Amino acid sequence: MRGDVEWGSIPALVRSAAERYGEREAVVDGRTRISYAELGERVERAAAACIASGVNPGDRVAVWAPNTVEWIVSALGAVTAGAVLVPLNTRFKGAEAAYVLERSRARLLFITGTFLGTSYVASLRRAAGAGSGSGPLPGLPQLEQVVVLSEDAPESFRTWKDFLAGGEHVSGAAVRERADAVDSASPSDIIFTSGTTGRPKGAVITHAQTLRCYGIWCELAGLREGDRYLIVNPFFHTFGYKAGIIACLMRGATMVPQPVFNVDTVLANVTAERISVLPGPPTLHQSLLDHPSRDQHDLSALRLVVTGAAVVPLRLVERLRSELRIATVITAYGLSEASGIVTMCRADDSVEVIASTSGRAIPDTEVRVSAPPGEPGEVLVRGFNVMGEYFEAPEATAEAFTPDGWLRTGDVGVLDAAGNLRITDRIKDMFIVGGFNAYPAEIEQLLGLHPDIADIAVVGVPDGRLGEVGKAYAVRRPDSTLTADDLIAWSRREMANYKVPREVEFVPALPRNASGKVVKGELRGRR
Repeated sequence: MRGDVEWGSIPALVRSAAERYGEREAVVDGRTRISYAELGERVERAAAACIASGVNPGDRVAVWAPNTVEWIVSALGAVTAGAVLVPLNTRFKGAEAAYVLERSRARLLFITGTFLGTSYVASLRRAAGAGSGSGPLPGLPQLEQVVVLSEDAPESFRTWKDFLAGGEHVSGAAVRERADAVDSASPSDIIFTSGTTGRPKGAVITHAQTLRCYGIWCELAGLREGDRYLIVNPFFHTFGYKAGIIACLMRGATMVPQPVFNVDTVLANVTAERISVLPGPPTLHQSLLDHPSRDQHDLSALRLVVTGAAVVPLRLVERLRSELRIATVITAYGLSEASGIVTMCRADDSVEVIASTSGRAIPDTEVRVSAPPGEPGEVLVRGFNVMGEYFEAPEATAEAFTPDGWLRTGDVGVLDAAGNLRITDRIKDMFIVGGFNAYPAEIEQLLGLHPDIADIAVVGVPDGRLGEVGKAYAVRRPDSTLTADDLIAWSRREMANYKVPREVEFVPALPRNASGKVVKGELRGRR
């Protein structure tokens, strides 16, 4: 399937889904149940409100909220108005979110009220409440409006209801005209991802890339009309937004967003909503299989699992097939710079291939390894799925590519004779905590701000529940009495939870090579 040819743009896809699937259920969010026709109407109203608010084609619009129907409507509304979507990680603290908002020069932000006991508005105000700007957050002069996705909003912010009301004078014809003007080669979104520098960079992906990639994803995964898809993967991540929302729009599947990963809630949702599709990291499926009351839930509707983001135990694939009788279990590999998808297993692959590899390159793309066949080397990717650039970062963009145009993934892998890719290590030292990418350089940068830390290094270490977690090797400043508990508690206040080291070991000095770089292999070998 060539989604880019069939629809041309995400706004065209939304309208097509509303027409094709009409009264079929589109989104189930708690007590809210809306059809595809109603979803189309809600997205048009949100797009009208964006236009009324002064959003122009190409403007960046950010969303900082958990998986809800409001996220879907606000994001698709912004994109329908011609904006470029900038999703923000819900685990971010205020300063982390403010950096991405500043870097992307977002003009409009949709933000949740209170989530998991945290006021995102208060957090952002602390980080960007002072500055030279005249908007709702003076520290972010480019940000003209903040819309709170709830019934209440502080002064100078807007409520969701008030925002939508502002678009009532914008006609449906004006919305469609704006939507029809969106070019397939225009950016659809900027996904910010950290690299070895520790500062997030924005991978710019177009409408054509998104649609073509997830048309292929739907085909290889076997997503079909009438499927009921529990979207636990966060919408701020390509796996949640594109392999979730966009894929469902393409095939007429029902989206059931779940804001927080909780295995009891997953079991309840799978049973109550007759969920048939459950993508997610291996941690999710392992927790499901091992839950003590699993047998008290009817999981018989489950038929499709797509996983990846970490090593997948052979036993996990076997148990999903035998114990839960899931017909299709597929593994995949991707990264934001390649539209979130590079390789994917096929439904008829053997259990061994699915468990030990991430499959083969998707159609019309190339994957190679910078080493002889069968030996580990850096994974390189070339094809339509690869980003054109990091947003307004020409030097970082140049560093990301080889002279002959291959994307450097920073991951180490091995290709077998059939072209199946096995990821073995990460050049960037990234590790994955329960499906979330954690970047040591970024964490080290934050930990280095602690007044009692003289030197710091972070490595990923194995964890039975989350796959990997961070361990910090720290050098205290002279006369400091800082404890491991102190540093971990401080970290929880300053960074997203998945970045927080679970262990801290104090050392007199970090091992360094002749050029002054920390020898992380030596640190990993200490365990």
